Amino acid sequence: MPELTATRTNERYARPLFVLTIVTGSFLLFLTQPMIARMALPRIGGAPAVWNSAMLVYQLLLLGGYAYAHWLSRLTPRRQAGLHILLFGVAALWLPIGLTSALPPADGEPAFWVPWFLISSIGPVFFIISAQAPLMQRWYALETARGDPYPLYAASNLGSFAGLLSYPLLVEPLMTLEQQSWLWTGLYAFLVLLVVGCALTVPAQAVEALPEETAAPPTRRQISHWIALSAVPSGLMLSTTTHLTTDIVAMPLLWAIPLGLYLLSFAIAFAARRAVADMITLVAPLIILIAGGLAFSDGMGNPFFTASLGLLLLMVVAIALHTELFRRRPAVGHLTRFYLAMSFGGMLGGLFCAIVAPLVFDWAYEHPLLILAAALLVPQTAMVPWPEPLKRLLSFAIPAMAFLLSWIVYEHAWRIDLSLFNGREGVTATIGSILISLLALACLGRPLAFAAGLAALMLSYGGWRTLEVSAEGTRTRSYFGIYEVRTQLERGTGIPIQRVLTHGTTLHGIQNLLPGVETMPTTYYAPRSGVGLALSNASNLYGPAARIGVIGLGSGTLSCYAKPGQSWIFFEIDPEMVGVARNSFSFLSRCAPQVRIVIGDARLTLAEQPAGQLHMLAVDAFSSDAVPMHLLTREALRDVYGRALHRDGIILFHISNRYLNLQPVVAELAQSGGWHSRILHYQPAEEDKVMNATTSVWIAMSRNLHAIDRLVVLSGADAIEWGPLEPEPGFSGWSDDHASILPLIRTPW
Repeated sequence: MPELTATRTNERYARPLFVLTIVTGSFLLFLTQPMIARMALPRIGGAPAVWNSAMLVYQLLLLGGYAYAHWLSRLTPRRQAGLHILLFGVAALWLPIGLTSALPPADGEPAFWVPWFLISSIGPVFFIISAQAPLMQRWYALETARGDPYPLYAASNLGSFAGLLSYPLLVEPLMTLEQQSWLWTGLYAFLVLLVVGCALTVPAQAVEALPEETAAPPTRRQISHWIALSAVPSGLMLSTTTHLTTDIVAMPLLWAIPLGLYLLSFAIAFAARRAVADMITLVAPLIILIAGGLAFSDGMGNPFFTASLGLLLLMVVAIALHTELFRRRPAVGHLTRFYLAMSFGGMLGGLFCAIVAPLVFDWAYEHPLLILAAALLVPQTAMVPWPEPLKRLLSFAIPAMAFLLSWIVYEHAWRIDLSLFNGREGVTATIGSILISLLALACLGRPLAFAAGLAALMLSYGGWRTLEVSAEGTRTRSYFGIYEVRTQLERGTGIPIQRVLTHGTTLHGIQNLLPGVETMPTTYYAPRSGVGLALSNASNLYGPAARIGVIGLGSGTLSCYAKPGQSWIFFEIDPEMVGVARNSFSFLSRCAPQVRIVIGDARLTLAEQPAGQLHMLAVDAFSSDAVPMHLLTREALRDVYGRALHRDGIILFHISNRYLNLQPVVAELAQSGGWHSRILHYQPAEEDKVMNATTSVWIAMSRNLHAIDRLVVLSGADAIEWGPLEPEPGFSGWSDDHASILPLIRTPW
C-alpha cells in the first residue's frame, strides 16, 4: 500500500514536469525551421532545389532523432539519461543557433551543398531535440510504472502548434534574427534543465525493461498500417496547402493553417478524453464524401467557402486516421518503435507531395489521390446491408453505375461551359451528382467500393475536365507551381483571339492573337502603366544602347519594349517558365529573339553581374502570395540592385498584389537608402481594357533626382499620373535581419 501511494505521488508531480519538457522541445523544433529559413534565404536563395533539400534535411533529422530514441531505449534507464544529457552538452557547441560562415560555391550543386550547409549549421541541436517526444514518454512510463504515456504526445503537438503560431505572429515581427537566435538559445538551456529534472525523477531501482517488452513485437503488417495511417494525413496537409494556394485563394500565411490543423489533430486524437476524437471519427466518412467530392473544384464561385471546406476535410481526416493510429498503438514497451514508424510515415507523405508529385503530375493530383487513400483507411460502418450472395456483384456494379453517371454529368453539363447549377444542364448535373453521392453512401463499410464511389463524385465535379486539360498538354508544373496556358476563341467564329497564362488563380500574362496586335504589351505591362512609360523611354533617358534588366520572365511581355541597339537580360528562377514563354507565347521570338535569360534566384544571379551594368531594372516578382522577402530588403537594394545599376539608373518595382500592400516596404527602402521615387497607379481606360490592359501599381526609384524628373516629363500626358511615394509612419521596413508581412496583409473581404 505505501508503494502504491508513492507511485501515485510520483505520477502527480512527474506528469507536469514531463509535459513541460515535451512541450518546450516541440516548441523549439517548430521555431527552428522558419527561423533558419529566414536566416538562410539571402545566402542560398529561394530556388526549389534549395528548399526541397532543406525539407529533406529536416525530415531526416527528425527521423534520425526518433531512431536514436528507439536505440537509446535498449540501455538501462540511468545510462539513457546520462548519454542523452551528454549529447545535449555536445550539441550546445553549436550555440547560439545560426548559420555557419560558409558561402555556396559558384559551381556547387544545391542538392548536395544545401544539406551539408544546414546539417553543419543546426544538425546536432535539431537531432537531439527531435528525440524529446518519444524519449520523455518512455522515461515517464518508467518513472510512474502505471501511467499511460501516449496522451503526452498530445502535449507535444500543442507545443509544436504554439511554436508554429508564435514565429509569424510574435517572434518575427518583434525581434531581429540575432535576438531570435539568443531567444532560441535561452530556451535550449531551459530545456536542458528540464531534461535533467526528468532524468532525476527516474528512480535508481527502475526496471530496465517495461513488462510489455516481453510480449511479441509488432508484426510487419502492424508497422505498415502505422506508416500508412501516418503518411496520408502528412501528405494531405501538404496537398491541401498546394490545392488551396494554387486553385482556391493565394493568401499570405495560408500555408500555416493546414499545418496548424494537422498538429492540432494529434492533440485531439491522442488526448486522454476520447469523446471528441471518437465522434469525429464516426462522421469522417460523410465529411470525406461531401468535402472530398469537390477535390477537383477550382472554387472560383465562392473561394472562401471552398477553402473552409478543404480545411475541414483535412482536420477531420487527420483526426480520424490519427485516432485509428492511437487505437492501434502498441504496449508501452514498444513505444519508441511506434513513434519511429509514425515518423517514417510522415516523411513518406511529405516526400510524395514535395518531391515526387511535382515531377510526376502536371496538376495537384496528389490531393484527390490522398483523399481516396483516406477513404480506404478511415473506419467505416455500413449504412445499407447487402445480401450475402450479391456482395461481390454489388461491389463492382454500384461503383460502375457511379462512374457512368459521372461521365453523363460531364458530357451533358460541364462540357458545354455552363454553370453547374443554372439551366436544364444544371439540373442534370445536380441530379446526377446526388445520385452518385447516394451510391457512394450505399458502399459505406466496404472501403474499396466507397473509395470508387467517391472517385466518381470527384470526377463529376470538374475531375473529367482536369484530366482532359492534362491530356491536351496545355499545363505544366514545377516546384514553384502549376502553370496553365489557355487559348480563348471568339464566340461564333471560333477564331483564336488571345492566349492566357495563369499560375493557379493568378494572372501572369495575356497575348493578343489578332493580326497586328500580337506584340502589344498587355495586363500589368500596358504602354501607359508605370513600367510601360519607363521602358518605352529608355533610349531617350540613356541613349540607343540602353541596358535593361528584368527580374521575372512570365510570358515575356516586357521584351516587346526592346529596341534595336539595346541590351536586355531576364532573371528567372523557374526553368519551366522559360519553356512556357518560348513555346506557348511569341513575345520573345517576335520582339527579342536574342535576349539573354539567366536561371536562378535573382538576388544571387544578379550579384554575379558586372557592377553598374544596367540602366534600368524592372523587379516583377511579387504577385500572388509568394512574396520573396529577400528581394525587398535594404541589403538587396544596397548590395545587389544598387551595385548592378548605373549611378543614374532607375529601378522599377511592380507591387500589384491582391493580399499584400507592399507600398510601405518600398517607400521605406527609398527613404532609408536616399533614393528618389515616384509611384503610378494605373487604371486602364475602356479602350485599353479591350486590349487586355489591367490595373497595376509600379514604383520608380533612382539615386539621381534628375533621372526621375526626366522620366516624369517624358511620360507626356501621363506625367500627372506619377505621384509622390509617401512612407507609412511607424513602419520599420525590411532588412535581412528583420522582416514581417503581418502589417501588410489586406483583408480579402
